Amino acid sequence: MLDSALRKDRLPQAPGVGYKPQHFAQILENPGAVSWLEIHAENYMGDGGRPIAQLRHLAERFPVSVHGVGLSIGGEGGLDADHLGRLKRLIGWLEPASFSEHLAWSSHDSAFLNDLLPLPYTAATLNCVSDHVDEVQDALGRRMLLENPSSYLAFVDSTWSETDFLAEVARRTGCGLLLDVNNVFVSATNLELDPVAYIESFALDLVGEIHLGGHAEDADDHGAPLLIDSHGHPVADPVWDLYSRVIARCGARPTLIEWDNDVPDWDILAAEADRAAMILAGAPA
Repeated sequence: MLDSALRKDRLPQAPGVGYKPQHFAQILENPGAVSWLEIHAENYMGDGGRPIAQLRHLAERFPVSVHGVGLSIGGEGGLDADHLGRLKRLIGWLEPASFSEHLAWSSHDSAFLNDLLPLPYTAATLNCVSDHVDEVQDALGRRMLLENPSSYLAFVDSTWSETDFLAEVARRTGCGLLLDVNNVFVSATNLELDPVAYIESFALDLVGEIHLGGHAEDADDHGAPLLIDSHGHPVADPVWDLYSRVIARCGARPTLIEWDNDVPDWDILAAEADRAAMILAGAPA
């Protein structure tokens, strides 16, 4: 378990956005309600160039959250030592306010799969994930946040609920949790679960960051609703409603607007941040 004295996960309890280079000038000139930025770690593991120069400049003004998508925390095999080493170098010079990864797997042996894949919630998986989280935190010298996934299927051999599984990983390792509210809504719709019940069972006291994103609507082969966590649309009204419920229960939390595909003009993204700011303004003290 990580020594609490090494924790550096501090973001403002305000809206942030996922940084996209086309918004560089507008973020500096008119950030509006945006108080912090998130980057995907794997986009900034190089040694130089314009992306690194722009990130260094932004980091002088805004707190930065680093979000990993390639560690394969839930994979059966060991973590990729080279990948973890590159991540450590990035964290070392950037000194971000927060680092997070997904409760998912994305690699097998030497193959990397360009997706965040689900895992069964069993005792064996719990031990594996906890060991990997400990390894990451020891390597980085800081607490990480673990994000709930978006799900399209459930495993019959799961013996833990997702919320209990996440809480137990946090108890064993000292990590925090990242609550993706859109993922909750997507999973609940796809698996015919109650998103409100999920939130009520979530360890909200461990949440260090919240994500809000858009999803695409589709249907499965039987005509049932199927939602895809696409990060390419505005946040849907039911997700805003669920987010309001979360904030009413746990108070203000750093809240990210995720928009990674079909990225809109800055004013549209900033308007999403404004909406999150209004909800955060009404948070209980």
